[in-house]
Amino acid sequence: MSDHAPASGTQPLLRPVRLGGLALPNRVVMAPMTRARAHNAELAPTDLHAAYYAQRAGAGLIVSEGTWVSTDAIGFINVPGIYTDAQTDGWARVTEAVHAAGGRIVSQLGHVGAISHPDHLGGTLPAGPSAINPQEMSFTPEGPKETLTPRALTAAEIATTIDTYRQAAANALRAGFDGLEIHAQAQHLVAQFLNPRLNRRTDAYGGSTEKRAQFLLDIVDAVSGVWGSDRTAVRLTPYWNRGPAFTADPELLADYDQLLKRLGDGDLAYLHLVGPEPGTGTDDTLTAFTRYRSHYRGAVVANLGFTQESANDLLERNLADAVSFGTPFIANPDLVDRFAHGHPLAAGNRDTYYAGGEEGYTDYPAMTAD
Repeated sequence: MSDHAPASGTQPLLRPVRLGGLALPNRVVMAPMTRARAHNAELAPTDLHAAYYAQRAGAGLIVSEGTWVSTDAIGFINVPGIYTDAQTDGWARVTEAVHAAGGRIVSQLGHVGAISHPDHLGGTLPAGPSAINPQEMSFTPEGPKETLTPRALTAAEIATTIDTYRQAAANALRAGFDGLEIHAQAQHLVAQFLNPRLNRRTDAYGGSTEKRAQFLLDIVDAVSGVWGSDRTAVRLTPYWNRGPAFTADPELLADYDQLLKRLGDGDLAYLHLVGPEPGTGTDDTLTAFTRYRSHYRGAVVANLGFTQESANDLLERNLADAVSFGTPFIANPDLVDRFAHGHPLAAGNRDTYYAGGEEGYTDYPAMTAD
């Protein structure tokens, strides 16, 4: 659990909280969101990124968009990485701007694995835990394309991949971030290793629930060696239900129950846990986060579709320690102030979510309080 001292009469979202080594002035977290604004050959953050994140520094914590740990990790267009000096310098400008505005920001490290495409990788096949097509779509420079059957990572390549996370963590430290979050969500590489439909390995990284989790645990150890466990976090989506390979059936959810218990031994800053989408036939939000709480003893940041009211309710029930918001932060850079003063939320323009440039990115105005 987190350390906190509730303020009488203050809505839970606006109360301070400590998540491991991170002291937050409120419990409104900005969720990681791909916005595809790195329009340069280096895939480096620009001054536009710095302005965007600084505008949202009122959040108790900002989680950066998922950033590539290597060229092999790339799976979408115009998404920045953190594996070169130019990228690291770009992120340093971002963290400087956020800190100058009074905020806190952690870097989210990601790798898409088997859902990439040769178009992203100079013509070579992407790699995953096993040579099984995840049957997803990859967003390439030429548009969406179906994934192919990947090649299976060798043991030596797994070791190299883990080392790229370690180096990316060191770059994030050099760039001035306040902590680190490991992207283990959705249908990306870590989730592929956790999935028995895609991981058919018979070595140390497959064949049982415990071994399928070893890749993630080794990454946690690698980046914690750079940051310390109290500034290291993990984002998981146990209820992810998309495509034939990712179905939140009872067996997979039971695997995640065991994973949460094992991660609870690591004294992480927090687990960023995503609940089920409505209408998917799985548990409702309260049931899911009650389940999470029963298996994980550390701090929890909750995500997926929360409103101010439902987030406050979840916190009052002590089913999470903070709540992250994605889409609301796009059109409401001053989201925390709007929650505090009861202002209505602006709606974002979906056509500009990934369009590039300032439009729909840094041109949403803050609302002036009376």
